[in-house]
Amino acid sequence: MDYETVSAEAFGASLSGLGLNLLVTDVKRSAAFLTDVFGMRAHRMSADFAIMTYGAVVFQLHADGTYSSNPYQGLLPDNPPRGAGAELRLYDTDPEIACALAEAHGGTILQPPTDKPHGLREAYILDADGYCWVPSRTL
Repeated sequence: MDYETVSAEAFGASLSGLGLNLLVTDVKRSAAFLTDVFGMRAHRMSADFAIMTYGAVVFQLHADGTYSSNPYQGLLPDNPPRGAGAELRLYDTDPEIACALAEAHGGTILQPPTDKPHGLREAYILDADGYCWVPSRTL
């Protein structure tokens, strides 16, 4: 599928399984952070929306305003963090590199790269909206 030219209807019809949609205060800022820090790709980016890809994984960023008639809109906090309680794990991203890039792009390192007993080296990074990204590599 060509994410640069696919229509909204065709893209929506192609979605299956588990989907991830992050509501963000600034789509372009969030897409730039994810691209620069984790090597993701942004497609169809506008002030309101972006299709993001991380390897074979596809997810979406939506600006708050696109949810004006959505029942979820009333539950969004006025101030971050928004993503409290969710970890967005990136198993194919080097945590050392991601932490160095995150600091240079306004991210907050909650935990630097650490070897964990479950066989991963991982870090915890917050973006500007408070979403927690966990880049990981096997030990």
